[in-house]
Amino acid sequence: MTVIAEQVYTEAIQLNPIDRAELIEKLFTSFSPKSSTEIEPKLKEEMKRRGLAYENGDIPSDSMENVFERLSRR
Repeated sequence: MTVIAEQVYTEAIQLNPIDRAELIEKLFTSFSPKSSTEIEPKLKEEMKRRGLAYENGDIPSDSMENVFERLSRR
């Protein structure tokens, strides 16, 4: 990794999880902007499917604190 990339990484890991996730998405889609337009409708449909599954009690939920704790252990 270049020095500049290492500096960006060092700063990026200090962001809160939401900002890091948004940064990851922007970096990922920068490789192929067209792919995000193809993925977005599929992502929205999957989000809708999961929301309905949650509302129907088919999938469990967890607190934000527990989720972030599990992520910080990785």
